[in-house]
Amino acid sequence: MKNRFFYTSLIPLAGLYATGCQTNNTASDAADKSSPNILFVIADDHSYPYAGAYGCSMVSTPGFDRVARQGALFSNAYVTSPGSSPSRASILTGLYPWQIEEAGTHASSFPKEYICFPDIFQKAGYKIGFTGKGWGPGNWKISERAHNPAGPAYNECKLEPPYSGISKIDYTANFKKFLAEREEGQPFCFWLGANEPHRGFEKDSWKKEGYKLTQAEVPEFLPDANVIRGDILDYAVEVEWFDKHLSACLDELERIGELDNTIVIVTADNGMAFPHAKANCYDAGLHVPLAICWGDKIKQGKEINALVSMVSIAPTIFEAAGIEFKEDYPLSGNSLMPLLNGEPEEYDVDAVYAGRERHSSSRYNNWGYPIRSIRSGNYLLIRNFHSERWPAGDPQAYDKENGTLQPMHKAYYDIDGAPSKNFLINQRDQPNVKPYFDAAVAKRPEYELFDLNNDPECMHNLANDTSYAGILDRMSKQLEERLTETGDTRVVGDNPEIWESYPRLDGAIRSFPKED
Repeated sequence: MKNRFFYTSLIPLAGLYATGCQTNNTASDAADKSSPNILFVIADDHSYPYAGAYGCSMVSTPGFDRVARQGALFSNAYVTSPGSSPSRASILTGLYPWQIEEAGTHASSFPKEYICFPDIFQKAGYKIGFTGKGWGPGNWKISERAHNPAGPAYNECKLEPPYSGISKIDYTANFKKFLAEREEGQPFCFWLGANEPHRGFEKDSWKKEGYKLTQAEVPEFLPDANVIRGDILDYAVEVEWFDKHLSACLDELERIGELDNTIVIVTADNGMAFPHAKANCYDAGLHVPLAICWGDKIKQGKEINALVSMVSIAPTIFEAAGIEFKEDYPLSGNSLMPLLNGEPEEYDVDAVYAGRERHSSSRYNNWGYPIRSIRSGNYLLIRNFHSERWPAGDPQAYDKENGTLQPMHKAYYDIDGAPSKNFLINQRDQPNVKPYFDAAVAKRPEYELFDLNNDPECMHNLANDTSYAGILDRMSKQLEERLTETGDTRVVGDNPEIWESYPRLDGAIRSFPKED
């Protein structure tokens, strides 16, 4: 492998009608009980702790809460990248983003030599498929894959959503259609990838849902203003939409007698699409919800505080299903089965790792903003490899229509367009807003260190505090060792900038002035 190093229907939602899809409601007989089904459910841009099971009162998430109640709730689950495409590719392959070439950056290709867990389950006799968003954004066809890395698509069934920001794909109906097409007794591996709560949101949808601004739970990396509160409540509306489909799919599995024989995993690909969260290796960009249930195989109501990484999903479900991974490279994650089985002493993980390269077309020459991070104990260490660049993207871009230079602070395209973003930019000179604006867009030093016990919002960098020098030294060495061990070209080999050569194949390509 190139550049690789290994050293060691109708759904029960009021007023919504499925359209354009006929399904056979006579489901096949239950699958072979020796082969568990896999239902992997992934939200798009959903941060921890926005679920009822975590004590969040802003959202109602009975589906997620049910999975947590009937199985295990994880409080320290982390993705390996704060952006959709590399995070999903890491989940699918069981490898870190820096191990999978183009698939490890945003909106590029997905080299087919990196095997994805649905294909391995298919070889084992499982029926595979996905609905909604599988792997993406990017171009898997150019890599000569037979289908999306998440499986063959089931997106035919549509509905009319209540708000413009919500997808018309009827995830529940498509899941039912998939189930009805199985051969008798055939186990399944299905990826349910909601497009929510990805932006854009329909502005003020929260008002139609009967929310009050006082219900918004504003994270401390954002100023507490009504515009921010409304934006967060619009996000909450889409979190609840995702959860309604999860609930409906759980009900369907229970109806056909398959729920107890199904490993249900519910999580997200990265953090919420707000400044200082998504596309950043801060806690709000990497820390995601995670709940897993599997009939009576997992003790109900288990709470797990251990650090876990989404790179461990593939080895976990392989072990649970008794499937051996036979490729010529090792997986980078550790199975979570010891934690689920009540044997935490067998889970030998003391840190989780993450990174990012290019997120969007946001800088001169389409450059990215390379980051690597390590969470160990209560500390998060971030290394910014090109700290001379703007972390949220260049502040000024060319107008694509006439080639003129736009005003300052009108770009920062690594932050999704949003009322919250606009508020920070427009109010950036106000003393009560400036610290949040700077935290989101200002240039950063090479190293950032945060004490998550006292600063979970990652607003106070301790890297230059001499009293933390020992922690900084230990964690930077541990990060370097892991990156070397897993063959990250940012620290091994002779071409650390190979990431800049990977093409952006999905999304806008923008132009920016070259910095002096």
